[in-house]
Parts: sequence; structure tokens; C-alpha cells
Amino acid sequence: MERVSIDEVVNETNPMGVHSVRRPISAALGFTDFAMNYFELKPGESVSGGYHTHHDQEEVFYVEDGTAQFDTEDGAVTVDSGEVIRFAPGKFQQEYNPEDADEQVVGFAFGSPGAQHEWVQIESLVHCRICEATSSRLRMGAFELTCTDCENSFVLG
Repeated sequence: MERVSIDEVVNETNPMGVHSVRRPISAALGFTDFAMNYFELKPGESVSGGYHTHHDQEEVFYVEDGTAQFDTEDGAVTVDSGEVIRFAPGKFQQEYNPEDADEQVVGFAFGSPGAQHEWVQIESLVHCRICEATSSRLRMGAFELTCTDCENSFVLG
């Protein structure tokens, strides 16, 4: 049996600076079969760095406090305190606390299978700086993006 207080888990923020509190519980307890992250989002912060999908993992988000916004393939979805939202592998999403929010969002992100994704299985939709495609799909690998249209790479951060 392993046990830890969330406050004891080391805060590991996204290298792109999109949030200030993310505690990887799965890493702290040595999970192997699913991922669990605790997050606190101030207004304007997000869980991830952009609109993306995981081809190798389904994701579930539980909002404990506040109201989170999720951009999805079906449009924007609001998830209130006490609610859960699920994304199947291959479904694009971005999760955040809107800039004009009055309160922070506190919640958990769960992923399965595996305690960590394969970086080559993450895909983001962003504007390519090289070929200027407006909705290029970029494969992420340790925050280095490669445009699937023009094959050029660049590093985020």
C-alpha cells in the first residue's frame, strides 16, 4: 500500500508555463497502469498547452471546485464542480479556467492505459510558423512540434 497527501506531491508545472499547480500523483506513488494528476487553475490558466489529443490514452477530468471550460470537437463544454468529463483516445480537447472567471478551478485528470503517454501519440492543432497552414496537425515530442504538412520542426517554450 502507498499513501501520500496531495500537498506532499512535488509541484511539476508544464514547461510552457500554462499553469502554476500540477501535482503528478501517479509519479509520486509509482502508478504503472493509469495516470492521475491534481491541478489548480487560476483564471486564464490551462491544464495543457493547447488543443490536443492522445492517440494512446483516454482521459477523464473531475472538477472538484470551480467551473472549467473544455474546447472539444463538438464545441465548448462547461464542467461544473462535482462533474466529470471523458475523452476517448483520438478526441481533441483543451481544458482551462476562462480569463474572466471569478474563482480558481481545482480538479483531477486521469488517463489510461499507462501512467504516462507516449509523446509521439500526442497530436496538437496549431498554426505552423513555417508553411502558415492554419490548422496543421503537429506531432508533439517533448515539446518539439513537427508539422505533418511541411515536415518542419520547432520547439515550444
